[in-house]
Amino acid sequence: MTPAGHPGADLIGHFVGGKRVDGTSGRRGDVFDPATGRRTGQVALASAADVADAVAAAGRAARAWRDASLAKRTAVLFAFRELVNARRDRLAKVITAEHGKVLADAAGEVQRGLEVIEYACGIPSALRGGFSENVSTEVDSYSLRQPLGVVAVISPFNFPVMVPLWFVPVAVACGNAVVLKPSEKDPSAALLLAEWFAEAGLPDGVLNVVNGDAEAVDALLDHPGVQAVSFVGSTPVARHVHQRGTAAGKRVQALGGAKNHMVVLPDADLDLAADAAVNAGFGSAGERCMAISALVAVEPVADALVARVAERMGRLRTGDGRRGCDMGPLVTAAHAARVRAYVEAGVAAGAVPVVDGRDVVPDGDPDGFWLGPTLFDRVTPDMSIYTDEIFGPVLGVLRVGSYDEAVELVNANPYGNGTAIFTNDGGAARRYQHEVEAGMVGINVPIPVPMAYYSFGGWKASLFGDLHAHGADGVAFYTRGKVVTSRWLDPRHGGVNLGFPTQT
Repeated sequence: MTPAGHPGADLIGHFVGGKRVDGTSGRRGDVFDPATGRRTGQVALASAADVADAVAAAGRAARAWRDASLAKRTAVLFAFRELVNARRDRLAKVITAEHGKVLADAAGEVQRGLEVIEYACGIPSALRGGFSENVSTEVDSYSLRQPLGVVAVISPFNFPVMVPLWFVPVAVACGNAVVLKPSEKDPSAALLLAEWFAEAGLPDGVLNVVNGDAEAVDALLDHPGVQAVSFVGSTPVARHVHQRGTAAGKRVQALGGAKNHMVVLPDADLDLAADAAVNAGFGSAGERCMAISALVAVEPVADALVARVAERMGRLRTGDGRRGCDMGPLVTAAHAARVRAYVEAGVAAGAVPVVDGRDVVPDGDPDGFWLGPTLFDRVTPDMSIYTDEIFGPVLGVLRVGSYDEAVELVNANPYGNGTAIFTNDGGAARRYQHEVEAGMVGINVPIPVPMAYYSFGGWKASLFGDLHAHGADGVAFYTRGKVVTSRWLDPRHGGVNLGFPTQT
């Protein structure tokens, strides 16, 4: 084994206490280039002991970092923002090499992450408390928000930069130390972010990265030194994270899966709706928790809408994300096989395959993990291609007879992450945003991901916990409130000082 701090050339290790380390487990996982199917390296899979080392490093750093001034914290965040912005192209290439999404999509992911960093740069405003003078005679009361200590972030493969940046900058800005566990499928971007944070002046140990699988996840959930856990992933795992984490006394926000519906009313601009359905259904090969996977056509527009969507899909180029293609491969061979099995199940169940992605001829290595965009018509709510989160480039069209039937269909689904309605009727849109049971709603916007100063999160089986990601909810999650009541009978003065006041 290579010495700690000097990982082997093809080994992707951890980042603990300000340096790269290999860890002690000896377990390894393969990392692939999805566009070629070739193994590009191995990632160290952390043991419980490796996780404990990272938590210990975070614990040591947290004591000093919580006392760092807001001026110091924001200086680090501004410097980190500049580094990420200057190196965004490099980061996008790393994403494409390990996840497979096309470079333009990877660049968009970096941009959305930058927006959260910029929000975190304004943490002094977000942490302001309240003050009430003379609540009783010569008694004042005021409120504070203080950091939790050590927090964990467990992020998925589909957004190896954006999702860590939903959480880490806010947690750090609030004065916490972080242990980040990225997906073992595409781990390199998280390590770059940790190194760039250190370059920006973040003290050693405030941000640590441990790579690993379920063993590392459970170790973080069980460790008594971890005060809170943020998670994004599938609903079954989100439920496990929430149950195990809260049983261990931790604060948990676990964002789960989705089945996002896009409702198209008869008065909608069908060309706009078709463009939106293709963009939202097949961007990032459908590997988005906010992807549109259920297109709900309110009759009599279904035939015309399906024809428009199919025509646009015929112009999409599937292939290597570094070749200017529109859609890249799936992240792993196993995931590609899983999604392909859903396509086969849809055919067997009687859905009409208008466009069959199994027939795709990719612009890329034949050994890549390919499946082309797929469109099913006449999907019914009992089919697995509707009931399950496929997490791939599969779009199903469900036909309904009315607005009320569309809302009933959406609200009956166990997921409640995001939804969209396309219409030119303002009254219908306003009614939909009020009646639909989902955490994020788009009106003529297919992927209603909120800006960083609002919060991201769904309802029902799409979220376990009370607080959403970033925005005001993110600040509330990573802090706890304290109220102080004070009486000072004799005012004191600090003496004369004619110097200009400065922040330290």
